Amino acid sequence: MSGHISKFCKAAIKHRKHYSTDSFLLSKPLIEFREKAREVVAKKIAPLADKADKEGKFSEGHFEILGKEGLLDVKVPKKYGGLGLGNIGSTLLTEEIAYGCGATATSVSGHTSLYTGTLVTFGSEKQILKYIKPHLSGKYVGSFSLSEPENGSDAGGLKTTAKLEGDNWILNGSKMWITNGNLPGGMILIATTDRSKQHKGINSFIVPKPLENATVHRLEDKLGMRASPTCQITFENARIPAENIIGKPGDGFKIAMTSLNSARLGAASIGLGTSRHSIDLALKYLRRNKIHPITTADCTTSSLKLAEMECRAQAARLMIYTAAKLLDENHPEATKYCAMAKVMGSETGTFCAHQAMQILGNEGYLAENKVERLYRDNRVTEIYDGTSEIQRLVIAKSFDEPSKLT
Repeated sequence: MSGHISKFCKAAIKHRKHYSTDSFLLSKPLIEFREKAREVVAKKIAPLADKADKEGKFSEGHFEILGKEGLLDVKVPKKYGGLGLGNIGSTLLTEEIAYGCGATATSVSGHTSLYTGTLVTFGSEKQILKYIKPHLSGKYVGSFSLSEPENGSDAGGLKTTAKLEGDNWILNGSKMWITNGNLPGGMILIATTDRSKQHKGINSFIVPKPLENATVHRLEDKLGMRASPTCQITFENARIPAENIIGKPGDGFKIAMTSLNSARLGAASIGLGTSRHSIDLALKYLRRNKIHPITTADCTTSSLKLAEMECRAQAARLMIYTAAKLLDENHPEATKYCAMAKVMGSETGTFCAHQAMQILGNEGYLAENKVERLYRDNRVTEIYDGTSEIQRLVIAKSFDEPSKLT
């Protein structure tokens, strides 16, 4: 038995290829888009990832590169000058960027999924032309603000308010855990306009930044994703135009929840990129060690880990693609599948990074080795955009309703 497993280990090291699932799951334009993204990331993003992580600074250059290459408009419809590749295209882009730099992938996901994606889905044509087009070059970075210091995972208990006075909305309150919040660009703000209406009294708005009387209070010092800025913003009678409300009055909660489905696919895709890179690093290490004696037992142990990593990564990939397809179709079970995709993608990323570290041994624990950054970066994907626990509650709740899949 051990001999067969050892042969698997050697074969995997020699013949590592990626994802035959592409041939029947992705169209030719999607495959070509992914290959372009992979090439751009390998040449221009990945080489700078370690430096950005150590400095803990956002790399404006990364966004400008992606914008120049026409990758940031992945979800924007063709009639507005975008690629129109939807959520499936966005997941492919996020995975490829995450393979090279998890922090950049987090910022890009916040930009494409939560900012441009929200406006494309719910914004007016005037809002799309005004607040999306300038963001496609990478000069401006989009963000999304829902969480508050006291509401945790309860998105319905918002205390930030927006009051209409004449031609302006007056904003007051604090938002936290805002990816890209300190950067120039548009931000989607979810705020309460009428507490008596509960969820129906919540609305969403476009907030241009910087904005007078909107103050960035802190940049968080984090375990991972250190080159993706996370901040807190306080509004004190800040003003935005009345026309900056998104969708119909009372639609804010629905808009927030729908947008989070897309964000959860982003987190899952980051986990997928982490998984793929972790497997490759483990294989590279074993290939390099062919110059040293490796016992059958050693190879057996590593091959079992690699087999489990690959199984989980491929299963997560299928779940993510399925969820993205359902979300693009506005399927009634999209929320459930996005929750399952986030659980599988994020937890698989952490698992694979952990197993790669075990295979590399002491070397995997060193800061000079990429696997420790992969582990640190991916850990937060199980937390942001709804924790794994929240996702499992969403999944469990779906059992109370009959399946709508045929």
